[in-house]
Amino acid sequence: MCQLCAAKSPWMGRRAFLLAGAATAAGSALGQVNVGENSRLRSLVPATELEQAAAQQYGELLQEARAKRALAPESHPQYQRLRAISSRLIADAPRWNERARAWRWEVNLIGSQSINAFCMPGGKIAVFTGLIDKLQLSDDELAMVVGHEMAHALREHARERIAKSQGTGALLSLGAQLFGLGQLGDVAANIGTQLLTLKFSRDDEIEADLVGLELGARAGFNPRASVTLWEKMAQANGGSGSGSFLSTHPSGVDRTRRLQENIPRVEGLYRQAIARR
Repeated sequence: MCQLCAAKSPWMGRRAFLLAGAATAAGSALGQVNVGENSRLRSLVPATELEQAAAQQYGELLQEARAKRALAPESHPQYQRLRAISSRLIADAPRWNERARAWRWEVNLIGSQSINAFCMPGGKIAVFTGLIDKLQLSDDELAMVVGHEMAHALREHARERIAKSQGTGALLSLGAQLFGLGQLGDVAANIGTQLLTLKFSRDDEIEADLVGLELGARAGFNPRASVTLWEKMAQANGGSGSGSFLSTHPSGVDRTRRLQENIPRVEGLYRQAIARR
């Protein structure tokens, strides 16, 4: 997750793009990649409350971007490209989380030199132009970034992180919460301002890599682009690249090796998707 960079841009964006009802795949929560079951800790934080907090925080970010003329208008070519890629990925989102059918998906492009992207709970996606421009991302590589960020939301990693961080102190006052939201409602409402700086665990990142890999393949994006993407990330991290995305999404040999090992699992899905297009 990342913070809005205060970069200047000539854009005069006035509207957020809303992807409504794009999720059509029924499917089960099981895919070709193996990421196991969701953590049960996530149930300690109410999803609806967290998604409402995320929507409010996302709206504030868009408002800030508009004020800085950094929100891409719908007519911008890069925004249209991002929207087209994202809509293909969103179509298969319910396979990983049934709640995604009801999410009010939004996709926005923000003018900034920062190498950043995120997807907040409830399907609120934002990509920064620095990510696309500095890394010279192909459509397949951009799809892998968006798929990875969507996977964090679909696997509800934020709910799990919040539950764990709150639980270390007061154990979430579980007795009171068993019969209602109790303090957990406050937890979800107050966490909105922290969603963009929430750091995921190593296991969360592994899950997001693999789920994103499969989302991309099912949408007809070359899964091998996941490897070239992180190779570019590694180069940016060792050069002039900056931004919280690179610090919270470290690249490395283990990451690319794991992706290479799982590409054969989804290549058939990719070929089927290509054949249908």
